[in-house]
Amino acid sequence: MVAAETSWVVVVPIKELRVAKSRLAGVTDSERGDLAMAMAMDVVSAAITAQAVAAVVVVTNDLRAAAELGELGARVVADVTDSGLNDALAGAARAAGVLWPRSGVCALSSDLPCVDAATLDVALGRAAAHQRGVVPDRRGDGTTMLTARAGTDLAPRYGVASRSEHMKAGAEQLDTTGLDRLRLDVDTRDDLVAALALGVGSHTAQCAAPAPIGGAIMLPTRARGRESGR
Repeated sequence: MVAAETSWVVVVPIKELRVAKSRLAGVTDSERGDLAMAMAMDVVSAAITAQAVAAVVVVTNDLRAAAELGELGARVVADVTDSGLNDALAGAARAAGVLWPRSGVCALSSDLPCVDAATLDVALGRAAAHQRGVVPDRRGDGTTMLTARAGTDLAPRYGVASRSEHMKAGAEQLDTTGLDRLRLDVDTRDDLVAALALGVGSHTAQCAAPAPIGGAIMLPTRARGRESGR
């Protein structure tokens, strides 16, 4: 990682893998956990290699996630509050402000398997022009990235309609041109199909395609049809 003129500390929150991706139908808890882990590894890998990123901090109480993401080069911290995503991010952002006082803080979702370093650099470059910035998910109501420049409170407001809540709290929506890879978060099977079509990172690709989780469950419908002879 090479610190750019405006550098950032990327904070990636990860829930315990045994309860991750609960909306992904048709697969076991173990398979959901494997997919969540693979997507998180792609997100962290992209952040670590982005030119604008000075450090990556993973917030998790999951032992497997802590071990594997730590091996990639992320600094892993426990969610000592254990009181929800917003408190976890706020605490990590405050700690990042102490350790890297000249860097901004970027909260990045862990379920963005299509994101790459180049897209992240573009988004962070745009974020540098705002005290606080937000990137909406592809549906337009959620948040995949929230930023705060150095010395500015991150003020996370994740939950229902988080994009609007972040903007009410003072964040400005960034120009989303060319940021499709940063906006596609995976919660459902349809999301995963869309992500595979757009192109995912190596860890997610190995986990979900072409050798799918749980047989053919995770393959796009047309691919499943070819395999079954329909």
